[in-house]
Amino acid sequence: MDIRGTDTPLLDWSGDALALGLFENATEITGELKQLDEKLGRTLQELITEAEFEGKSGTSAVTRVGGQSSVRKIILVGLGKADELKSNTLRLGAAAIVRLAKKEKVKTLAISLPLVNDDAATTTAAIAEGLILPLHQDNRFKSEPEDKPMKLETVDILGVGEQGETIKRAQIVCSGVILARELVAAPANSVTPVTFAETAQKIATDYGLGIEILEQEDCEKLGMGAFLGVAKASDLPPKFIHLTYKPAATPKRKVAIVGKSLTFDSGGLNLKVSGSGIETMKMDMGGGAATLGAAQAIAQLKPDVEVHFVCAATENMISGRALHPGDVLTASNGKTIEVNNTDAEGRLTLADALVFAEKLEVDAIVDLATLTGACIVALGDNISGLWSTDDNLAGEIKAAAEAAGEKFWEMPLEEKYFEGLKSPIADMKNTGPRAGGSITAALFLKQFIKETPWAHLDVAGPVWGDKENGVNNAGATGFPVRTLVNWVLS
Repeated sequence: MDIRGTDTPLLDWSGDALALGLFENATEITGELKQLDEKLGRTLQELITEAEFEGKSGTSAVTRVGGQSSVRKIILVGLGKADELKSNTLRLGAAAIVRLAKKEKVKTLAISLPLVNDDAATTTAAIAEGLILPLHQDNRFKSEPEDKPMKLETVDILGVGEQGETIKRAQIVCSGVILARELVAAPANSVTPVTFAETAQKIATDYGLGIEILEQEDCEKLGMGAFLGVAKASDLPPKFIHLTYKPAATPKRKVAIVGKSLTFDSGGLNLKVSGSGIETMKMDMGGGAATLGAAQAIAQLKPDVEVHFVCAATENMISGRALHPGDVLTASNGKTIEVNNTDAEGRLTLADALVFAEKLEVDAIVDLATLTGACIVALGDNISGLWSTDDNLAGEIKAAAEAAGEKFWEMPLEEKYFEGLKSPIADMKNTGPRAGGSITAALFLKQFIKETPWAHLDVAGPVWGDKENGVNNAGATGFPVRTLVNWVLS
């Protein structure tokens, strides 16, 4: 699919389908739209009337144009209230348009949507992302793909001018999202700690990143007892991955992105029972997948920021070597942890990863993890939790997420709740009481950061969706690659 920005007037474009965005309570045909309607034999007004189209967000309509018109079909999408227009409004509108275009077997498409803040580049980027992401289909594990090949060949975004660089950037970002999706969606016999590290190596080779992969012996020398405690029961070796992007010039800032990378989580000896969703635990590396997706995109976009990507990859399995409930582990910063639940393993791997990241002397650390079911209970499937020790960093993440159309809600680091993590025999336990479980998980991680501004993203809900939602199809979403990329670029 070739996406192009153009200044071709609405009235002059010809092709299979013309898509228009209309605001709520603003569907009266005037001005240029009235001229278009006359050119198309009143088809536009008829569609609005017959479909009772009111421009509400999430609504759409399509019809064929009669006669010998230069446009075969008209597609309408509702944009909601005009004073609530955001870039994500256009992203969602474009996603609705491209799904209709696919269904209608359109080959050539033009899209006319209003500019956000009179900014053609922002508008183009949002529309391009909305076009690309819904069309991604993962058929790797099907002998006969269900979907027929996409017929859509060209899309012209009208009224934005030539936007080649903007569209290229959107394509790069989307490729990172798609990489994350495919890592999360793949079964645990396909994405293992070994193949996860191989993916990181390929990114480094293809895009010129520095890479260091620590083997078990290397991690032992660094005292990574928490990470290695989780890895003990797996027959597959753990892989501690460190990718580095460095700009050509002196970096304006150094940051680290740390992703939880459990390629499968059985729960360990605190086994996830039937009905607990154990079969979905291939996606417990959603944070690491997004970290690699962001690495692939950032390496190509080449910002003037040095970025370190850290993933402690392993499985949480059961064997005679398995971590016992009640065992005490020593992390690489010397802190001791009583493991009262082997199914709270992600925070143990992140503990050593955070210590490693802070030793890199970066200016900020962001970790992301499918960490707690409690966060899903608190915020649902579409919103990620955000905790931070630094208001400026939290503000940066929220601004980056707003631009990406990915939702976060800042949660409190309520220090009093750490009382629930205190252990009679060690510095802390790895889980606290049921109440406030996502907060105590964040407080646990905080013990492995000394001074560096730090943000923790609990992405347990948004990395997977059971049904089509916005730019995402059912399944792995690639959340929050776009937020991470926006944060680094900003």
